Amino acid sequence: MNPDDPLLRILACPLDKGPLHLLVPDGPAADEALYNPRLHRRYPIVDGIPQLLPSSGEQVSDDEHEELLLRLTGGNPQTPGMAQ
Repeated sequence: MNPDDPLLRILACPLDKGPLHLLVPDGPAADEALYNPRLHRRYPIVDGIPQLLPSSGEQVSDDEHEELLLRLTGGNPQTPGMAQ
């Protein structure tokens, strides 16, 4: 999945129905995923298919959440729409 994929505009978190943000791999061990910063939940993308069942989501730690926010906002955690 790429950041310009129109599908990203309509995908929603299965729990709060809010928008998700694409996490592109930042290293060889990282996998592509969708992230809900409001609930601190990450959903995997397997073979290009988002796994959006509630049970597929993974809760991330507060420290990892802060790191993901920095990645999503380009280093500015106060970017609108990314409030905790």
